[in-house]
Amino acid sequence: MCAWRQTGLVSGLVLLLVLSCFSLYFGARPIPPAVIWQAITQFDPHNSEHLLVCYLRLPRTLLAVVVGAALGAAGVIMQTLTRNPLADPGLLGVNAGATLAIVLSIALFDVTNVFSTMWFGVAGAAIVSVAVLLVGGIDGNNPVRIVLAGAALTIVLLSLTQLVIINSEPEAFDRFRHWVIGSLQGRGFEVLLPVAMLVGVGLLLALASSKMLDIAALGSDAGQALGVNPRWLVVMSALIIVILAGAATAAAGPIVFVGLTAPHFARAVAGLQHRALLPWAMLFSAMLVLLADILGRIVGYPGEVSVGVMVALIGGPCFVLLVKRWQGERV
Repeated sequence: MCAWRQTGLVSGLVLLLVLSCFSLYFGARPIPPAVIWQAITQFDPHNSEHLLVCYLRLPRTLLAVVVGAALGAAGVIMQTLTRNPLADPGLLGVNAGATLAIVLSIALFDVTNVFSTMWFGVAGAAIVSVAVLLVGGIDGNNPVRIVLAGAALTIVLLSLTQLVIINSEPEAFDRFRHWVIGSLQGRGFEVLLPVAMLVGVGLLLALASSKMLDIAALGSDAGQALGVNPRWLVVMSALIIVILAGAATAAAGPIVFVGLTAPHFARAVAGLQHRALLPWAMLFSAMLVLLADILGRIVGYPGEVSVGVMVALIGGPCFVLLVKRWQGERV
């Protein structure tokens, strides 16, 4: 990695740390920086501000970073796997599978805590992703077929989700409504810790697959000539996407545009080699989710606008620009 890229990465991490400090400060009840520092270094369980910082805002801030990094890395792998610059982790059915599983857990099993619904979401994302690979084929020679299979299954699953919601009790619909718009509110360490462990495994697998992804980006024929088994590539990539995007979606809801836009910003800085591209994509996406969460609390003060809505407002214009740029390149 070039020296200026290393310096830029360090500067980005410093900016991420600054955003994290803002995240600890802003909310329905702003907390002075001195109190935040005391809460972290000299925690007092009898101080309500210390409790607010350590049990609500700190895990929420860390979860925003973890979710963002997971979605960014999953977006890079999805775009490499499909060789489509407009691909998103949701194309593999991750969001739809997690959504249906969580709706069923709420409507049929009356699951109320976020920790339990998260595991339902991960399981749903994994099952649907396997189904997409079986329908679309795992030979790796036709990535478009996988995308079409994912899109078709996503439509079917979302229709089933709507059917379940319509026939559910109002309380179940209300709980689902707070999850489906994408939110980090109320997520504590009981959610952060398992999500961080799953995402950590996924990120390590992604970084270990950097060379394989570099070869895969050249195309299936070139990949086979260089010794990459296309079936193994598809299965490994799908596993990493399910771990990363499945855990992030199950914990925070379907946050769109992060996995789509962050990889493009990362490519503009880091180039096409995945060893540098993945860390930059993780950094950009983590900053995007954290910034959206902070802005949501500022715009909606004294309440808040969910992070899913704010990311869509930020990412929507970026998506339009990407489409126009992609069309221009093809012309």
